Amino acid sequence: MLHAFRNLFLGHAPRWYKLTIVAFLLLNPLVVWLGGAHGATVAAWLILLQFIFTLAMALKCYPLQPGGLLALEAVLLGLTHSDSVYQHTLTAFPIILLLIFMVAGIYFLKEMLVFCFTKLLLRVRSNLWLAFLFCLVPAVLAAFLDALTVLAVVITVAMGFYEVYHKVASGKSHHDPHDSSADEHVGELHRSDLDAFRAVLRGLLMHAGAGTVLGGVMTPVGQPQNVLVAEQAGWNFVEFFSQVAPVALPVFVVGIVTCVLIEHMKWFGYGTRLPDAVRHVLEAYDQQQQAHRTQRDMAIIVVQAITALILVFALALHLAAVGLIGLLVIVLATAFTGVTEEQRLGKAFEAALPFTALIVVFFVIVAQIHDQHLFEPVIGWALQQPGETRAAIFYLASGLLSAVSDNVFVATIYITEVKAAFLEGTITAPEFGRLAVAINTGTNIPSIATPNGQAALLFLLTSAVAPLIRLSYGRMVWMALPYTFTLTLSGLWAVLTLL
Repeated sequence: MLHAFRNLFLGHAPRWYKLTIVAFLLLNPLVVWLGGAHGATVAAWLILLQFIFTLAMALKCYPLQPGGLLALEAVLLGLTHSDSVYQHTLTAFPIILLLIFMVAGIYFLKEMLVFCFTKLLLRVRSNLWLAFLFCLVPAVLAAFLDALTVLAVVITVAMGFYEVYHKVASGKSHHDPHDSSADEHVGELHRSDLDAFRAVLRGLLMHAGAGTVLGGVMTPVGQPQNVLVAEQAGWNFVEFFSQVAPVALPVFVVGIVTCVLIEHMKWFGYGTRLPDAVRHVLEAYDQQQQAHRTQRDMAIIVVQAITALILVFALALHLAAVGLIGLLVIVLATAFTGVTEEQRLGKAFEAALPFTALIVVFFVIVAQIHDQHLFEPVIGWALQQPGETRAAIFYLASGLLSAVSDNVFVATIYITEVKAAFLEGTITAPEFGRLAVAINTGTNIPSIATPNGQAALLFLLTSAVAPLIRLSYGRMVWMALPYTFTLTLSGLWAVLTLL
């Protein structure tokens, strides 16, 4: 039984990871009980760092379970209380609504989005134009939808095309069963084309990931933490865009230029041309699919396109909370496409709910930080700096911490403490606005450096397509490096000079 319990604990996580979490859970009570007057503060800092560790090790074990155990221990040790956790969760309720309803709503627009990206990939023959559009289109979509969901659609397109070509390269027809992860049946003549196709898909997916960062920073719906920042600052959709535009627009231009430059110069693994043999196979498959597309399929695409326009209109005019607009999308997109069975509706919520649960665990740690006053000395020092330097410090600090942990977690901590300083009269309303923009852009832009910092990039890394196209953690960091460098520096320049 002991052996069984040991194997069940944290499932398939490595043994060293399990032992580390157990050591954390045993260490924290000892620090509280033996640490004297400062025991609670030291233990709170330890739990914060341990929680960040679980985020950084997300590929070893989803952070909900180990992070949840640490959060539970924080409550049991009296470092925070359930009432405080509830109040912080209530403050961030718009984020929870966004994750539950908007992500699920975009799931019901998937056919229309896949149709658009498929045509984009096959109609554009220039490498530069294709890279440009795969960065630009996700950026525009991410501004009005959700970055993770937009990238999920691009992943679906890439996965579909990869499976089609891999099956043909293995000498099988489109209707034959096939394992796309096995290369032993790929003919010698197709191997070089397959490797080139993998490189093309890696480049396009990373450009699309960068695009979701460029567009996601601009609006309240682009990233989950944007909703919280907008709520704390009291900005609607248009006000949020106008406030972050001095930083977001220059970064957007720099990001597009970076995309075209690295694709043209073939730096950092970009610039591979789609082989003609691969294009012919994909075009033949698309023509076959188009021939079998029924009036019902076209009607679904039309309904989803109209629903997407209603979504943009509702967001721009701030007709309701973002999450409620997502619920509107679900109702319209399902009612007029015949999705009325409960089991079909349930699949749309599968991707969002684990992350929603993790967000609530975040708020236990945030409540602990607030109750133990952990960040007050650091934020107090930052608030004493001159105006321009102050915003730059918040931009860099939130960006660095986001890259190694999670941008929603970091934004929640910083905006909560800055809002408290504003309510106490430590900073003025205009200064609070500048710091809110610095926090929002800091948690969005520099966090592209690693998959940990961006939920969309982490989703890409853990998707089924990543091992097929040989997209590892190290390769993602390497391919994101030019974007990290140019976007972070241009954002810092904009914070210092334009904000």
